[in-house]
Amino acid sequence: MINLVYQLIEPRAFSIKFEDIDVAGKVLVRPRCMAICHADQRYYQGRRDPAVLKRKLPMALIHECCGEVLADPTGTFKPGDRVALIPNVPPKGDLGEFYENYVKGARFLSSGHDGFMREIVAIEPRQLVPFSKVPFEVAAITEFISVAVHAVTRMTKVAHSTRDSFGVWGDGSLGYVVCAVLREFFPKARICVFGHHPEKMALFSFVDEAYDSDQIPADLRVDHAFECTGGNGCASALDTIVTHCNPQATVMLMGVSETPVPIRTRDVMEKGMTLIGCSRSGREDFQQAIAFLEHRVFQQRIRRIIHVDAPVRSIGDIIRVFATDTRTPFKTVFKWEM
Repeated sequence: MINLVYQLIEPRAFSIKFEDIDVAGKVLVRPRCMAICHADQRYYQGRRDPAVLKRKLPMALIHECCGEVLADPTGTFKPGDRVALIPNVPPKGDLGEFYENYVKGARFLSSGHDGFMREIVAIEPRQLVPFSKVPFEVAAITEFISVAVHAVTRMTKVAHSTRDSFGVWGDGSLGYVVCAVLREFFPKARICVFGHHPEKMALFSFVDEAYDSDQIPADLRVDHAFECTGGNGCASALDTIVTHCNPQATVMLMGVSETPVPIRTRDVMEKGMTLIGCSRSGREDFQQAIAFLEHRVFQQRIRRIIHVDAPVRSIGDIIRVFATDTRTPFKTVFKWEM
C-alpha cells in the first residue's frame, strides 16, 4: 500500500516521501487532529545540535495526534472508531519492572522515526486508545496530558505519604496540565504555581495560589514539586524548588534543557530530597488521560489552553501552523486534511 509521508528534510523545509507500508497485523488510521510540541518546534527551527539534526532528519514530525480507524484486520477496532495514537513503541516481550517509555530499545515516533504527519498511519492495536466523548481538537493533546499523568503517577509511587501541598514551577502548557492533573488526583490538596507571566497564570484559576517566581514568600513550603520550566529557566526554578520544599520532598524534573543545569547538591542532601527525571508516557497513562478528558470540568480546563488553527491541506499550511505556534501562549492544534 502506497502512503504519503510529510518529512522535515532540513529546518523549515518539508518534502513528500512515498512509501510502501506493511499493513499485516496493523490498524490503518486516518489522522484527524494534531498538536505541536516544543520538541517539534526545536526540530523545525533547527534549534538542536547540528549532529542531532543530521542523524535524525529527514523525519516526519508530530507525536500528539488522534484519528479515525479506516480498517483493522486484527478485529480490535471497527471502522470509524476514534483513537488516540501512542508514539512510544516499546520492544515486544515482558518489560519486567521497567516503564515502557524508558526501557532500552523503545522507539519514539517523531524523534528519530517518522511521526504522524502521514496520509495514513499503519500502527499496532496496542498503540491505540479509543475514546468517544472527547472532541478531536481536545483529544489531539492526549499524549501531552499523558506525560503529566505519568509524572504524577510516578510521584505517588515514590514520595512519602504526606501530600498536602504541591508546587508547580512553570506557567506554560506543561505547568498548566500538571496542575490540572494534580487537581484530579488530589482534589483537596493545596496546589501552588510559580511563573513569570501574569496573563498566563490568570488561567490557573483552579489552583490555590499563584506566585511570581521572583517574589515567593520566604516561609512558603510545599511537600513535593514539579519542575516544568526547562530551557534557560530550569536553573533558577531548581534553585527555588530546593529552597521552598519541605524535607524529603520528591521533585519531578520535566522541563527539557539543552545546557547543563547546576543543582545545590548540599541542600538536596541535607533535606534528603529525591529528584526524578520524567519523560514521555505509556499506554496506561494514555488510558488515564482519556478518562480525565471525559470528565466535563477537566475537559473544560484543557480547552482553555488550546488554540485551534486553520486546517492543514498543503505543505504551505504546515509552515503556517508552525509559525502560528510561535505566537500562541499554550497549545496549537490543527485539523489534518492532507
